[in-house]
Amino acid sequence: MPNALAQESSPYLRQHADNPVDWLPWSQQALDLAREQNRPILLSIGYSACHWCHVMAHESFEDEATAALMNRHFVNIKVDREERPDIDRIYQVAHQLIARRPGGWPLTMFLSPDDQLPFFGGTYFPDKPRHGMIAFADLLERIATIYRDQPEKIRQQGQAIQQALIEIEIGENQNQRGADIDAANTFDAQLLAAHDSEFGGFGRAPKFPQPAILLQAINRAFRKTPEDPVYRAIDVSLRRIALGGIQDHVGGGFYRYSVDEKWMIPHFEKMLYDNGQLLQVFAQAYRLTADPLYRDAVDSTAGWLAREMRSPSGAFYAALDADSEGVEGKFYLWSPDEVRTLIGADAYEAFAWRFGLDQAANFEGRWHLHGYRDRQQVIDRFGLDGDAYDSQHEQARRQLLAARERRMRPGLDDKVLTSWNALVIRGLATAARVFMRDDYYDLARRCLQAMQGECWRDGRLLAQSASSGKRLPAYLDDYAHLLQACLDCLQYEWQDALLDFAIRLADKLQELFEDRDYGGFFFTAIDHEKLIQRPKSWPDEAMPSGNAVAALALLHLGLLVGNRAYTQSAERALQSVADNVNQAPLHAAGFVALLEAVNRPPTQLIVRGEPDALAPWRARILPRLQPQQTAFFIPSNAGDLPEEIAQKHSKGATTAWICEGFSCRAPLQDIYAVLAALESVDP
Repeated sequence: MPNALAQESSPYLRQHADNPVDWLPWSQQALDLAREQNRPILLSIGYSACHWCHVMAHESFEDEATAALMNRHFVNIKVDREERPDIDRIYQVAHQLIARRPGGWPLTMFLSPDDQLPFFGGTYFPDKPRHGMIAFADLLERIATIYRDQPEKIRQQGQAIQQALIEIEIGENQNQRGADIDAANTFDAQLLAAHDSEFGGFGRAPKFPQPAILLQAINRAFRKTPEDPVYRAIDVSLRRIALGGIQDHVGGGFYRYSVDEKWMIPHFEKMLYDNGQLLQVFAQAYRLTADPLYRDAVDSTAGWLAREMRSPSGAFYAALDADSEGVEGKFYLWSPDEVRTLIGADAYEAFAWRFGLDQAANFEGRWHLHGYRDRQQVIDRFGLDGDAYDSQHEQARRQLLAARERRMRPGLDDKVLTSWNALVIRGLATAARVFMRDDYYDLARRCLQAMQGECWRDGRLLAQSASSGKRLPAYLDDYAHLLQACLDCLQYEWQDALLDFAIRLADKLQELFEDRDYGGFFFTAIDHEKLIQRPKSWPDEAMPSGNAVAALALLHLGLLVGNRAYTQSAERALQSVADNVNQAPLHAAGFVALLEAVNRPPTQLIVRGEPDALAPWRARILPRLQPQQTAFFIPSNAGDLPEEIAQKHSKGATTAWICEGFSCRAPLQDIYAVLAALESVDP
């Protein structure tokens, strides 16, 4: 008989509905039950595309004997970390305090029923003792015994965790002296120290792309020559990532991370937030280097999003599972004979040499495509005409894709999450500006319309589409990324209503999330459910720091509309994390970007004129802008504009204003003079 998760909208929670475990979703009723029965809470946090979550479920949660232990000793609560990132964030920090190492998923925490304070935790536990890890069933017995026989020890551990969380909060709010302008140079030094000069990326395996670092490094590289070490490091990393098996060379899009240092074998889940960010990274990388490899990465990722991840409303779904038919990566693997049969002998030799089918199997007796060579190396090796090879390669890719579509597909997590969709809007809008692609912008525009229609209710955002049946209040990341997405779209196409929506988002963001005492922004709203902590974090994680994105978006919006309250919020946010940024700028790429913007106000171009006359200006200017420069093309008939914009009127001829901070140069009416002036501005 299904448990209480059968009524949930989350695909991840429903995956556990038939477990013999008496799972409950996180709710006041579940917390009350634990308190009334004086049973500790077993909190399990995961997500639908998580491979090790599936493994632990199969080994333990589907096992009758293990489930009986869980039901006898605990109130069992299952959480989808994508629905409740607030709960996940708090207990990941608690896990790190308890275990002295980073957490992950599945996250397994044991909480006191009275106050939800954790007293023990871990991540994946096996069904049998393995690699120094205790068997999950044995752990359950031990925890139950300790809870029964040593209540004082449990209480002390909970109090210690609570005190540690308080000290973290105090440390984040005190002794912030000021952001050091040298932090940007320290960012460069830390990046080079962490960079793998042979295979690209940062650190050792497993390797994550870390798009927040890449994006800020690209911004820095615009100020450098191609011989500069930072420029070279970024180009090496991005080429390795684009060529590697972390990119799906048949269907497009990027997997979550590489399990090896060479970017060859990925963890096969595809997450929306990764791909939204990498769209932006590779678009900006193309603007920096003009390398067609980066253009192709953008195009294939956008194609995958439109083909496989788009909802009927134009929004995008959350994730594709790593597994199909219970096997990780099965959907994506090939054999040489299969590929030769599908694409034909004439195309096979070049394809095999490029993607490693002529080498030993690289994943459990099968072949996962990894770009051992790039396009030009193949053309040179086989003496091919470039256009003819491109046509041959594209035909082969389509044939493989058609064959793959006949396989059993990985599971789709069809949640529509506000912040993740906002990241995709930002990536598509950036790509539209770099490549002047209306089709990219149309995907972004329709997704933004879906967010407004599905996630904006009664003057506030929801964290996921109202069509889910849940009304989860939005988090800081939802407001911050959607606000920045509005600004990105406004640069491609001005809409009066979209500016109004951006202002409403900004006002609500300040009202609900800003820390009025110390600056910066809390992750949860002021009226959010009370948890054991109200987090306010500064580093970039899998997603860029919402704190930094909120501040940067407010800064840019404030400069556009002349609202100093917005820019002052941004400056206070920077001050609130100054010491952290000074010490570890590589982990605070967004705040390094904010530091540079505060110390050297970004260049903002405003062009006014008749709609038809604006089009050629937009087409000439947008692809040439550097990342620190923004441009808005505002029709002369736009109405109800803020005074800062309204006072810039064209008086018949198309007119441009180049502004830095709140100061603007004399207006220009010659597009060539505008381009020359923009190029003369130090990046």
